Amino acid sequence: MIILTLNCGSSSLKYQLYDWDNKENLAAGIVERVTLEGSFIKHRAKGKDEYEKKQDCPTHKEAIELLIATIVDKDAGAISSVDEIKAVGHRVVHGGEKFARSVLVTPEVLKAFEEIQDLAPLHNPANIIGITSAQQVMPKIPHCAVIDTAWHQTMPKEAFLYATPYSWYRDYGVRRYGFHGTSFLYTAKRAAVLLQQDPFKTNAIIAHIGNGSSINAVKDGVSVDTSMGLTPLEGLVMGTRTGDMDPAIPFFMMKKLQVGPESMEQMLNKQSGVLGITEEWVDRRDIEIAAEEGNEKAQLAIEMEAYRLRKYIGSYAAVLGRVDALIFTAGVGERGPIIREKATEGLEAFGIKLDHKKNWASMTRYGETCISADDSATKVFVIPTDEELVMTEDTYALLEGTYKHHTEYTYYFQNPAYVNKERNEALKKDLVKKAGLKDIVISPRA
Repeated sequence: MIILTLNCGSSSLKYQLYDWDNKENLAAGIVERVTLEGSFIKHRAKGKDEYEKKQDCPTHKEAIELLIATIVDKDAGAISSVDEIKAVGHRVVHGGEKFARSVLVTPEVLKAFEEIQDLAPLHNPANIIGITSAQQVMPKIPHCAVIDTAWHQTMPKEAFLYATPYSWYRDYGVRRYGFHGTSFLYTAKRAAVLLQQDPFKTNAIIAHIGNGSSINAVKDGVSVDTSMGLTPLEGLVMGTRTGDMDPAIPFFMMKKLQVGPESMEQMLNKQSGVLGITEEWVDRRDIEIAAEEGNEKAQLAIEMEAYRLRKYIGSYAAVLGRVDALIFTAGVGERGPIIREKATEGLEAFGIKLDHKKNWASMTRYGETCISADDSATKVFVIPTDEELVMTEDTYALLEGTYKHHTEYTYYFQNPAYVNKERNEALKKDLVKKAGLKDIVISPRA
């Protein structure tokens, strides 16, 4: 069965085409600048060179039509006909309290997403447009929604409620929801495999660090706390988002700058974080280069990001009591040894001890590594996330009628013998190029 997964942003469309029967990725790519001038697609199919094409996409419907045309293209494509696609899985950022698991898309489900889209105004409208556009282009096949907030619906009330008037929660749904749930699900399950433990007897702290970042406390295999809140703005220092701050600051600055709530929302989401501190860079690689060259604001941005992470790791260690694994994932988490090292400094009292050499050897997106010192009570793993695989399996299981809540369901990638074929091939190249990597790779073994 061939399954297409879609992740629609306001001006982008990421996709993956997966052959479930053979457990391999057939193609993946992104359509950039959707709804803007200069739209283009970047696409790579199995065994073929990267393909790029410029084509205007005034709406997401045209973007989906472009990706379909590309994946069936006789030269660049991966399949011969769109009819080979049997289902589409869609990422939906916010499901509110209505959804604790992935679902088949129905008119009622779409209506529910629309009713709560004001909880995620930067994300859910684009997700909804992506679903409806894909349904127009591929109307005869099932569409499924895989929801970021679903993973966190196991949080207890004392963790997800804010100390605001209770009526705000009762009448308007104001509470902590959390995000990056698909990534946390994958990495939590994989960590249990690496530890050779029952996933529901495993405690872990997972740091998903990218442009958007959040951290998750997992107790006995389920989410019990997370750093993002009602929206993805709360928590860690991020690429362009503030993370935690005094909630009076926006009111103070709105008066000073004489701007309204819409402008302030943009400033907090798009002009803050490490970009706000450095006043120049979002990409952590650029910031690290500038810091090494002596740029004080770049140095400060690194210290602030690591300090916030360290605070959360310590607080979540207190929540969990016993921490079996600390996990780093996503772009910066997987390839950011500076942030990993600074974020774990001084945590020996919590049983967390990094090995400097191992940490700096772990610079790959293709293998799972252990970077903790041999005498560390807590294992420190770098686990490349695979949200698309979770989306694909949820979609497949929904169609087969085998899908259940993750506490009752065993994913394919929880098999100790699981190997991601595409990553395994890429890992072989990294093992040749990167000194010390072969000594810390746990899985897969190339």
